[in-house]
Parts: sequence; structure tokens; C-alpha cells
Amino acid sequence: MDASASNVASLQAIDDLLSYAGLRREPRQRRDGQRSTRARPERTQAPATQQQAPLRAAAPEVLRAEGLANVGIAHGFSTRAGGMSTAYSLRELPGPDRPGELNVGFTAEDVREHVQGNRARFLQKIYGAVPPMVTLKQIHSALVYRVDRAQADKSTTLAGDGMITDEPGLLLGVTTADCVPVLVADPKRGAVGAFHAGWRGTVRRIVERGVGRMRMEFGSAPEDLVASIGPAIRSCCYRVGDEVEAEFGSQFLYAEKLFSEAVEGDPVREKYPMLFLSARAPGHSGLGPALHLDLQEANRLQLLDAGLRAEAVDVSGQCTSCRTDLFFSYRAEHGVTGRMLAVIQAPPRA
Repeated sequence: MDASASNVASLQAIDDLLSYAGLRREPRQRRDGQRSTRARPERTQAPATQQQAPLRAAAPEVLRAEGLANVGIAHGFSTRAGGMSTAYSLRELPGPDRPGELNVGFTAEDVREHVQGNRARFLQKIYGAVPPMVTLKQIHSALVYRVDRAQADKSTTLAGDGMITDEPGLLLGVTTADCVPVLVADPKRGAVGAFHAGWRGTVRRIVERGVGRMRMEFGSAPEDLVASIGPAIRSCCYRVGDEVEAEFGSQFLYAEKLFSEAVEGDPVREKYPMLFLSARAPGHSGLGPALHLDLQEANRLQLLDAGLRAEAVDVSGQCTSCRTDLFFSYRAEHGVTGRMLAVIQAPPRA
């Protein structure tokens, strides 16, 4: 093989590796006027004219938790099916068979009017109308707010990851695309809570703090509470670093139960092993078993520590990363994806 052919093969191997990581090489101008390359995230966006009208929009699919339904709490978890958006489906399914998707997050790739329409479609599917809803600017924190109807039109000014209310008919909503949505209800006192728990919020005890606020604000007894942990990335797909394990280990006695090791298949590494050669001693190369975190279990254990009964906590068995046909997944789709919505409504007072 001559030098030029060798260079082409090397570049192709690098391109394959970058593509696997969601990156691509892009030419840029150097100071000497020559062209060079750099890697940057590849964000595929449909032209605005193509996004204006999805060609097929089925009815939204709503997932519900048995425990909340049994105590008469109106709630729901959205999927990616049945909306007006084509910002993400367009890449895989161009043409007249392209379905509209239910993106409910105001993402950079989507049209704002479609997101607003998707939210309305989803809420109408559950409630037959569009009730006032409070959402947050989610920041992976432990901030929990008590909210009322006055915040329904000002929700974007609130930065945090948890809300509680006892105002009848008021809707609380959190958006996710791998993080854990947690809905909590006190049917005796007519109070509800909604929490967004990524790993940072989980290690800061966002759900445990939320239950504590419900006790303080509404007099909720933990044994009366019912909770649902919605679809999220599961341990099968949630690879994390040692620093995440250290953070959890510093906060929870049961941290060891949340982590597991798995040897993952890597098609790029298997095809191009020379790209992964290391001069480090055996056992120190960082290429061994991967560390995985069970974020749903972490939040379930927080609810139990807060005093909830084990049988009062529902946990979804769905993995958002495994099922990108049904859910949006930030990790599986390399950061270019939509958002789902988990909502819960405070019941009318008896």
C-alpha cells in the first residue's frame, strides 16, 4: 500500500470512529490559506420549510402508572409518537411516510409552534382540555418550589427541578430525555409533586427533599403517598465514570447497590484495534469493564428512605435508550433529540 492509500485508510478509520461518537471532520481555513480538519458535533436539522407540516400525525400515546390511577390522580407520561414535529424523524423516514413526533421540549431543531401544538395534543388526550400547567427551567439541582396558579404563565422564570402544589386542577410538568421523571401524590390531602432527577439531582436528593417539602407544606404523611418513577435510561445503557460513583458513595450507604460492571461490545474498537493501543500497564488502560448506574433504583430507594411504602412506588420497566422507537434519548441520539413530558394534576378538594 502506498503512502496516499495508507493515509486514506487512516482517515476512513478516524471518520468511522468519529461517526460512532456522533462527530464528523469538517474542513476549515488555516492561517496559511490551506484547508485543515476538525471534529465537531453533527447536528442534522431539517429545513424550516420541511418542518412546517408533518405528513402523518397519529393520536399521542399516554403511559400511566397503576398506583396513581388507582387513587384517582390524573397523570401521564408522553412518548415520541403522535405529534406534529418532524425535526428528528425526518432524518430516518423522509417522504410521505414520515410520521409526526410528539416533541414537547423547546429544542433548537424544532419549530416552537409544533412544540406548543404537541403539548396541547398530549394534555387534551389526558384531560380533554388544556389545564394550566407549571413547568421549570430545569438545572439538575435540588431546588423544590411550592407553586400555584399564578406561576402557570411565568414558569420559565423558575429555575429548579421540583414542584409541589395542593391547588385543585393545577398541572405540574417535567421534561426528560433519559433523566428520571418522578411523580408523587398525597390523595388524602390533595397534594402532588413532580420531580426531574438526573444523576446530579439524584445525588443531591431532589426526590427525598421533595417529599420533605410535602410534609412541611401540606402535612403529608409519607405512608399515605403514592409515587411513580417513569421511563428513563436504565442501567443497561447508562455508563458513567468513576467520579459519579464517588459522588454517590459520599452520600448514600447503599451506593454499592446502584452500580454494576459490564463488558461492552464496541464495533469500532473491534474493527480498528490499533486505534486503541495503550502504553499503560495491564489493568490501567481504562479499557476494562464499564461502570453502569441504576438511576431509577437510586430514586426508588430515596422514596423508601423518605418513608413511602415499597408497594406504593411504581417503577417503569422501559429504557429510553433501548427504545428510541418509542422514546427520545439524549444519550442514544448524541444530544440531538426531542423531549418527553411527565404531568400530574392536583385533584379537586373533597
